[in-house]
Amino acid sequence: MSRPHVWASKVAALIQGGNTPAALAQIKVAPSVTDVEQLRTLLSNAKLLAKNPVLDAATQDQITALKGSRLHRSP
Repeated sequence: MSRPHVWASKVAALIQGGNTPAALAQIKVAPSVTDVEQLRTLLSNAKLLAKNPVLDAATQDQITALKGSRLHRSP
């Protein structure tokens, strides 16, 4: 049984509460691609992604960064 992902709903609540800078900081340290994709789904369902292009760009950039190869991995 997998554990539920609550990160996306918490960040969506930050955005809906109007705390966009805190949400952007959380997006930059997102735990996984799946979490960011779930956040994008929540935001698009709430029509918040279209209203705030900064969040759209930040989530797309983070998905790209998490999917890309990492050149510097810790041992």
